[in-house]
Amino acid sequence: MRSISLQSTQSTEEFKLEDLKKLESVIKNVLTYNKAFPFDVQPVPIRKILAPGEEENLELEEEDVAAVAGSTEAFPPRAPGTLLPRLPSEPGMTLLTIRIEKIGLKDAGQCIDPYMTISVKDLNGVDLNPVQDTPVATKKEDIYIHFIMDVEIQRHLEKLPKGAAIFFEFKHYKPKKRFTSTKCFAFLEMDEIKPGPVVIELYKKPTDFKRKKLQLFTKKPLYLHLHQTLHKDS
Repeated sequence: MRSISLQSTQSTEEFKLEDLKKLESVIKNVLTYNKAFPFDVQPVPIRKILAPGEEENLELEEEDVAAVAGSTEAFPPRAPGTLLPRLPSEPGMTLLTIRIEKIGLKDAGQCIDPYMTISVKDLNGVDLNPVQDTPVATKKEDIYIHFIMDVEIQRHLEKLPKGAAIFFEFKHYKPKKRFTSTKCFAFLEMDEIKPGPVVIELYKKPTDFKRKKLQLFTKKPLYLHLHQTLHKDS
């Protein structure tokens, strides 16, 4: 408009330089959140991932829940997981690869962005290895969510203390409450680590890393299906 105004000798509407300068602040602020100018352009809320059990204490007001339920906002996708590569082999030491095959849930088809968090804890619930997240599982079939993902345990089995356990926390996104929640969990104890397939029970949240007050997630025959591979360098 400014260019046309300068080039035309018959323009009835003059677009002054002062008017053009007014756009400068708009351009500077167009990608930032400034509720007062030129209108409320609040950014899409970032997904909140809560610690195990934290969601138990988080409640929204009824009007907030209703507002979110009717919202058409698009939420950003999760990161593509944090799985780590296998450790270098050591003579006489054993490494463990766990393939997460599938998990059985009665509402499997309704879970949004489901993924697993894998951790190795001692008897006091203290981390022994880096915590890993799988990518989001994309295949849902009947009562199963299929992962088919390999997790490399980040310590040789011989170096794990007595009483250690490998935990699998199933997590999914709750759009009405805008956070990622733990739905249930399972774990492998040291005497259950052996080559081949294994099916383990699911327990109610919050995740009990000390394994003191375990409650089965369901009475139905729904489990976490795994396959274990041992790698030993002789």
